[in-house]
Amino acid sequence: MASRFVLASASPARLETLRRAGLEPEVVVSGVDEDTVSAATTAELVAILAEHKAHAVAAQVQAPALVLGCDSMLELGGRQLGKPGSVAAAAERWRQMRGRTGTLHTGHCLVDVGTGTSLTRSVATAVTFGDITDAEIDAYCATGEPVAVAGAFTVDGLGGWFIERVDGDHHNVVGVSLPVVRAMLREIGHGLGDVGYPARQ
Repeated sequence: MASRFVLASASPARLETLRRAGLEPEVVVSGVDEDTVSAATTAELVAILAEHKAHAVAAQVQAPALVLGCDSMLELGGRQLGKPGSVAAAAERWRQMRGRTGTLHTGHCLVDVGTGTSLTRSVATAVTFGDITDAEIDAYCATGEPVAVAGAFTVDGLGGWFIERVDGDHHNVVGVSLPVVRAMLREIGHGLGDVGYPARQ
């Protein structure tokens, strides 16, 4: 049975990734306060945040519907690095990241509103940053792009120039792992066709 597919995320990059992959999800922003949540590991933290977002939105929509919540965070040298929040903080972050490899964790939570079934998965992808100059850092951060994104970078936007290597799922770095979402759909008894794939492009 066809279901509404709802993305519980304000991320334009996640929405665009799903659209390019043939879906046309509805967007309902959860309003979850990410700063109130903590966990022992980055993988656990993004999974918990994804669950909070997905369940908050699932409570607002009627069945039949499938709700996907996601959250991403960079781990570098054992530190959890979310959105820097300012140009200065983003520039400082990049001075720490350049020439190093971090792990981008994305939590995914899929809720079937009709049955109440939910699944959660956390996916990790290694990202190696270029040894870029102070001038390049300042120019990139001045665009504002890295201020409000996990880890202070994008791989699919202006930051792509400075990403030397991605080991693992490229889409996970953008914010949603397509193979993992497909597997989660199958596990709860749905196929891509149930969520509108392929949408007309």
